[in-house]
Amino acid sequence: MTVIKAESAAIVAEVHVQIGEAIPEGAVLLATELMKMRHEIRAPHAGVVRAVHIKPGDEVQGGGALITLEPAVVEVEKATQEEAERPDMAEYAARMALLDDAIRAEAVAKRHAKGFRTARENVEDLFDPGSFTEYGALAVAAQRGTRDLSDLQTRTQGDGIICGIGTVAGRTVAAMAVDYMVLAGTQGYNHHRKMDRLIEVARRDRLPIVLFAEGGGGRPNDGDAALIMAAWLNVTSFRHFAAHTGPKIGIVAGYCFAGNAALFGVCDLRIATKTSWIGMGGPAMIEGGGLGSVAPQEIGPSDTQVETGLIDILTEDEGEAVAAAKRLLALSQDATKPAEEPRPELRNVVPVDRTRAYDMRLAIDGIVDKGSFQELRRGFGAGMITGFARLNGRAIGIVANNPLHLGGAIDANAGDKGARFLQLCDAWGLPVLTLCDTPGFMVGPEVEKTGQVAHVSRLFLAGAHFSQPLVTMILRKAYGLGAMAMAGGGLDRPHFCCAWPTGEVGAMGLEGAVKLGHRDHLAAISDPQKQKAEYQRLVEELYERGKALNAASLLEFDAVIDPAETRDVLHRALASAGTCSPGPRYADAW
Repeated sequence: MTVIKAESAAIVAEVHVQIGEAIPEGAVLLATELMKMRHEIRAPHAGVVRAVHIKPGDEVQGGGALITLEPAVVEVEKATQEEAERPDMAEYAARMALLDDAIRAEAVAKRHAKGFRTARENVEDLFDPGSFTEYGALAVAAQRGTRDLSDLQTRTQGDGIICGIGTVAGRTVAAMAVDYMVLAGTQGYNHHRKMDRLIEVARRDRLPIVLFAEGGGGRPNDGDAALIMAAWLNVTSFRHFAAHTGPKIGIVAGYCFAGNAALFGVCDLRIATKTSWIGMGGPAMIEGGGLGSVAPQEIGPSDTQVETGLIDILTEDEGEAVAAAKRLLALSQDATKPAEEPRPELRNVVPVDRTRAYDMRLAIDGIVDKGSFQELRRGFGAGMITGFARLNGRAIGIVANNPLHLGGAIDANAGDKGARFLQLCDAWGLPVLTLCDTPGFMVGPEVEKTGQVAHVSRLFLAGAHFSQPLVTMILRKAYGLGAMAMAGGGLDRPHFCCAWPTGEVGAMGLEGAVKLGHRDHLAAISDPQKQKAEYQRLVEELYERGKALNAASLLEFDAVIDPAETRDVLHRALASAGTCSPGPRYADAW
């Protein structure tokens, strides 16, 4: 016989068996109640009830006898019906089904017809399969006072933003994807609360954030929130997102205005599709400001924003944009050394004729791992080439002059572009290779109207504060302050500074130096042919003094290298600098 006893003091709530009843193992014998909670007492084995020592309402003490059970074999009939579905799980399943894109088939069809993806499709493409954990999925718009809850659950899923964390090629990443199918992607009260929660998690765990920023800005009709605030100018999402020091990558397709644009603007890198329109004010704000009625397609189209420098990478569609984001997120990860493949012959990139222009991008392609160069802001600041690449598997930043634009001279836009990129590499902990071929800063009365002095000086500031390894290589011209700025402030500033045999250095361009320094001497020669010959002799004399082999012998910089050995030399220079860690700085929005 088995006497089943009470484990603690309790009140008998229910008795489910009677004497002589055969019961299977695990059957409920009785229920007790303690502190408003019911506890089921089950049979430890199959058997026949021989005694019932209690009745409902009895108070029992710990160790008190409850049921006497005689062991026996009890045949158990198999259930003929499946257990009825639990109501709590049925409610859960119905609620979660509302989050699926399938529930909004008509809206999804409209998105696809315009060539756009849904927010969930972008999230699924970004993250490794099965790795995404969503935060705040059950939120709805703060409009319960004016709309039925069922309507809000059906039409304002997640309050218009999908937030969560997953892995991208194994790296943990946070993402916020604005859902344009919910109230045109506008930012509501709970929308911002979800953003703040995810940004805080990303800050705590030092995670990158990818933002899909399509949407129309703030939402004025969240009536529930209106009861507790007037203008809500103390919303914290903008400040917290701007303050986040982990990499921030923004992606836009379609319309991105007002608050959405402000968040996109503070991203470290901004990716947009050709079918994107980005502006600080959308049509409603423009008309509300008395500035007339305009179509959304008139505001910040992608071709305009490429020229302004707002867009770092322009893509055909969202698929390409997500692929670009994945490449950028992989920069922090080590890559295996690539197999050697045919590449441009570096010895022939720079022409023998020092007056002939050439394509700097051919040099870049010959130096970095094949296919690894991701150029940024190609449509802005054409005189400066910036982008990420890998060298023997190691991620680096590239800053290079463009001899095909102004002969490589650095103007205001080029200065801004290069300086901002140095800031970005510093914040992300990436070493930088600068490729110098510049006659210096651009000069002239018209140039100074652009604020040239302040803009190009940003290169000196960014170089002086750059805390990662810096390597400089002179391909041809390295003249004046422009060349010093390309080397982070001077040819003695880089971790290693070298030149190809085609390199030449000088305080200013050779031709200008001769004209200024020998003006009286040349003017005294009356014969034009003799004057021209003397001028050419003086230029060649300066060139011999400043050409790379002579300048290196005077220790102007560290070495002259064979172009064919460039990859190996630069790899050794960067390897000797060790590993990098992100700096404490942030990258300016410009």
